[in-house]
Amino acid sequence: MAILTVSQLNFYIKTRMDEDSNLRSVYMKCEISNFTDHYKTGHLYMSLKDEKSAVKAVMFSGNASRLKFRPREGMRVLVRGYVSVYTVSGQYQFYIEDMQPDGIGALAVAFEQLKRKLLEEGLFSEEHKKQLPKYPARIGVITSPTGAAVQDICRILSRRYPIGEIIMCPVLVQGENAAAQLTRAVRRFDRTDCADVIIIGRGGGSIEDLWAFNDEQLARAIYDCHIPVVSGVGHETDFTICDLAADVRASTPSAAAELVSPEEGELAGNIMYYRQQLTTLMQQRITFENNRLSKLASAKVLRDPTEYIHTKQIQTDMMSKALVSAFKTYIAGYKNEFSALSAKLDALSPLKVLSRGYTVVMKENSVVSTIEDVYMGDNLSVRFSDGTAECTVNERKSADEKI
Repeated sequence: MAILTVSQLNFYIKTRMDEDSNLRSVYMKCEISNFTDHYKTGHLYMSLKDEKSAVKAVMFSGNASRLKFRPREGMRVLVRGYVSVYTVSGQYQFYIEDMQPDGIGALAVAFEQLKRKLLEEGLFSEEHKKQLPKYPARIGVITSPTGAAVQDICRILSRRYPIGEIIMCPVLVQGENAAAQLTRAVRRFDRTDCADVIIIGRGGGSIEDLWAFNDEQLARAIYDCHIPVVSGVGHETDFTICDLAADVRASTPSAAAELVSPEEGELAGNIMYYRQQLTTLMQQRITFENNRLSKLASAKVLRDPTEYIHTKQIQTDMMSKALVSAFKTYIAGYKNEFSALSAKLDALSPLKVLSRGYTVVMKENSVVSTIEDVYMGDNLSVRFSDGTAECTVNERKSADEKI
């Protein structure tokens, strides 16, 4: 009897399972649980279960990248794949090659998932929507150069608004590279600022045909674009992410062309209306100014200016008298204040004190205020109110000495 290693046993079981044709292409209806999106490798790990059992499953990045929706916990799905053994752990698991939502198409699920994500981020908010210009000079058009949509757009713009310049940006509107081309076109218009409004769209088709307009990067480019964007994708019943992100959604490309272009006849009628309004307003203004001029010309001051001049002279005389009177009152007030200050100053004058019999004794041009500053033989000047006497000290006594 041969003795096997664990690796040999696991490899043997894997070989037998891989050779079983019933396990090579298996279809299952199940529910996702324990879902893990390994973002670094792109692999998807999960368990597939029903009411009684569960099996480990993996979907490698090559197959996962082709999914039109993102699997999530609890989603019921239809899967196709094969059963094999993971020899490292000796565990058998289901290797998913394809997956579809159970009961609803993958594209519909992907649409709702992206719609919910962008809605939560505010990409569809009305506050961000821009107003369309009333009279755009340049109209950008992003669509296929060979489809019926571009012919309808150009025909309607030429008929309704021939003065508007059409800036065409041809792109793919279907297929693997269409979404990237649509996104680049929007960003190019935004960067170069070569249009006043942008129409983006295509004719009708299946959800697969219109899928390029459900691209997340295209929606973000439209949201970031400073130029108003009108989306006209498919027919009236078709709805895409591009429609939700655009500033205005049109039911068809033709309707989009009508939205951005005022009709030539309507424009001419508006011009005629404003011309009549301007003429009426000018006539009313001229009549008003004529009446005003007539009133001014008939005014008394123009017919007899001497009376006006005489009145102004009287007013001038009255103002002059009032000014003189105010000035005199002002000066008198200062005179009274000056007299009062002079009287106070005179009362405090040293000469006033001397006139009452007091004197001022000076020694070498300094006032002598105490007997201690006077010595025998000093020469003193005695100031009276009406003159000066020069004296010599022959005797001195302090207040403390008895006389």
